[in-house]
Amino acid sequence: MTTRSQAHVDPAFAAATRPTPRTVALRTFLPWQLLRFAAINLKMLRVLWRNHHAQHAPR
Repeated sequence: MTTRSQAHVDPAFAAATRPTPRTVALRTFLPWQLLRFAAINLKMLRVLWRNHHAQHAPR
């Protein structure tokens, strides 16, 4: 039986950084996720609004 320390680990994954406890907490905190969701959607709406109301040059 192999223990966890003896298991083969891909070197690319072994060198990857681990998220901090604060990062993990924010990723799992529902109010923060809702706030980020709203912020991203507002940014997207702003881009769409600017594109929709842009002055188009005559061809």
